[in-house]
Amino acid sequence: MILVTGGAGYIGSHVNKELNKQGYETVIFDNLSAGHKELVKWGTLVIGNLANIDEIAKVFEDYPIEAVLHFAAFTSVGESMVKPSEYYRNNLVCTLNLLDVMRKASVNKIIFSSTAATFGNPLRSVIDEHHPQVPINPYGRTKLMIEQMLADFDRAYGIKYTALRYFNACGADPGGDIGEVHIPETHLIPIILEVAQRKREKMVINGNDFSTPDGTCIRDYVHVYDLATAHLLALKRLLAGENSDVFNLGNGKGFSNKEVVDAVKEVTGINFEVLYGPRREGDPAVLVAGSEKAQQVLGWRPIYTDLKKIIETAWNWQKSHT
Repeated sequence: MILVTGGAGYIGSHVNKELNKQGYETVIFDNLSAGHKELVKWGTLVIGNLANIDEIAKVFEDYPIEAVLHFAAFTSVGESMVKPSEYYRNNLVCTLNLLDVMRKASVNKIIFSSTAATFGNPLRSVIDEHHPQVPINPYGRTKLMIEQMLADFDRAYGIKYTALRYFNACGADPGGDIGEVHIPETHLIPIILEVAQRKREKMVINGNDFSTPDGTCIRDYVHVYDLATAHLLALKRLLAGENSDVFNLGNGKGFSNKEVVDAVKEVTGINFEVLYGPRREGDPAVLVAGSEKAQQVLGWRPIYTDLKKIIETAWNWQKSHT
């Protein structure tokens, strides 16, 4: 049985669906502070908090947990800049609680939801796993510290881990069962779609003075289904007894904020005004993934590499569920 922390959230719920499709039994552990019960359509939902060690321990007592997929975290770059205390407490302390319970329960396999934010400002156009990790915001720093924590727990206690550093997760379940739900919404594509639906008054792009061709940030958008398949491949690898490792997950090409807006207009057939505001503190100009290692070691191949196809899945979900 697989424990999925934060499995009622965006990426965790999509991974949970694929795990169940592949025949795994899952327990979803979520406090529903950012997750949504309606996204947990597979497995067993246990409402609990990683801040409470007793609640974590009870899950390991009640279910034969074989491995853990750890998604539970605060994830907003902007919020982390103004609420660093909450991010360090929630992301670091809760992960430490989880690892301590795993150690006592003799569960020694974990897949960690990491992020490209651990790299900070890129030193080269494509970021591979060897790129220096110098995060520029508290969110990225917490994720890097957890990666370091995992390495220490592997050395000391033999807990094997895989850290998956993904770039901009996007899109929705191609089958339409689940999709992206954040309250408030913080991700670019669903925000633009809300503008197209007239659920937001205006579209504001944060910064048009970056050193990029059109002045707006460039990001590597990786579809949530492709992220889910990577987690399954990483899980199979750990269950087969392989050693700890880290992988970057992305399409290997970037799209600017303006390009995303233009693609949304094309997919939806709806025109709307776009305004430009100041940069968000902590935002690097370009983040593009080098995912060759994941392709070579995990055998992972992203299917959704076309921006308009990605947006179509998000648009289909948003039209039918909002």
